[in-house]
Amino acid sequence: MERENWTSRLGFILAASGSAIGLGNIWRFPYITGTNGGAAFLLIYIAAIILIGYPVLISEMAIGRRTARNPIGAFKKLAPDTPWWLVGALGVLSGFVILSYYSVVAGWGMSYAVKSIGGFADGTDFAALFGSHISSTASPIFWHAVFMFLTVAVIGAGVVNGIQKVVKVLMPMLFLIIFLLIFRSLTLEGALEGLIFYLKPDLSAINLQTFVDAISQAFFTLSLGMGAIITYGSYLSDRDSINESAGFVIFFDTAVAFLAGFAIFPAVFALGFDPAAGPGLTFITLPAVFAKMPLGALFSFLFFILLTIAALTSSISMLEVVVAFLVDEYGWNRKKASYFMGFLIFLVGLPPLLGYSSFSNFRFLGMDVLDTYDWFSNVIFLPTGGLLTAIFVGYYWGNTNAVEEANKNSNFKIGSSYRFLIRYIVPAAIIIIISLSLINSI
Repeated sequence: MERENWTSRLGFILAASGSAIGLGNIWRFPYITGTNGGAAFLLIYIAAIILIGYPVLISEMAIGRRTARNPIGAFKKLAPDTPWWLVGALGVLSGFVILSYYSVVAGWGMSYAVKSIGGFADGTDFAALFGSHISSTASPIFWHAVFMFLTVAVIGAGVVNGIQKVVKVLMPMLFLIIFLLIFRSLTLEGALEGLIFYLKPDLSAINLQTFVDAISQAFFTLSLGMGAIITYGSYLSDRDSINESAGFVIFFDTAVAFLAGFAIFPAVFALGFDPAAGPGLTFITLPAVFAKMPLGALFSFLFFILLTIAALTSSISMLEVVVAFLVDEYGWNRKKASYFMGFLIFLVGLPPLLGYSSFSNFRFLGMDVLDTYDWFSNVIFLPTGGLLTAIFVGYYWGNTNAVEEANKNSNFKIGSSYRFLIRYIVPAAIIIIISLSLINSI
């Protein structure tokens, strides 16, 4: 079976950026920034993206293009008859698990987009509204199914006719909506206080947890360690520049997260809400903000459509990882693999969805089912995958091979700085982060 390639460099950049831009930017980044003091966290996050995210991103793209295989097949090809293929298997497992609960949260976003059409009344108890929604059964299952169906439909259509065609439409829409939201947020009376919180660093707010959250967020938002970038890189031709493409992905991903802050924090402060509301910022605080805002129903609808679009551009990359595995390793038809894996992921997503109703008594380290899935993904799977990939590139396959692959047809060459980062800084930082995360959790 002939393997597809991106038809243009722009198609790959938009697809890889879409993989990176998701709930991590619109849902996770704002509340983590809010709980870590605003601008102080932003500085550390940008450093983590450049010093850790960029080298790992280049490494995964290089592995994918050199092998033209899914994550498991890629490690088998570069390290035959060794256990290194297990790193690829961890990536496939990560994408599978993350998408199962990612779809649940995306479904909440779709539900809130519909709820927004009628508008939210000022004075509504939004905590109770959100609690009522997630503790019900039929509605969350319905939206979880709708979101997974959309994801499956895109992947089933193929790399060019599915992924590339869809992201070329969705990515411009995403930026248009986010700029509309920023305009509305910045024109509210009292928005300046939110800008100060977001842009003026308070270094006293920095602690060890700030570094843990920044590096974890870098992995989550760039889709590192889950096989998505290796898989997308496997459809990249030799005529395209890995280094420059990775730079564009970093830029677009960071820009959307940064812009999301401009859309959210000025409005939160202008209307007197707490920026450190945690995970409830998106589904409890922001609807309350929109309810007090002129044309609030419209901007609430736009925000949750934005959330859905961002989630979809990431979810298709996660499903592509497991579909590419079945297509490459077992010769499955793409449509059959897409619908089979989509349905399986939908089923695996039911426990976290029901974790607020039928499975509400479940607790792991004090966490509910969805938080447990998220903990294993972000504390164990993704950092471990990134760590092992860095070790593989730095010491086994050899960073010379990675540099050679990355520098093909690239005007921006990498060399000694990349080698130093991938061999020493990236592994050390990830080991520290994993250790601190485990200590804090236990």
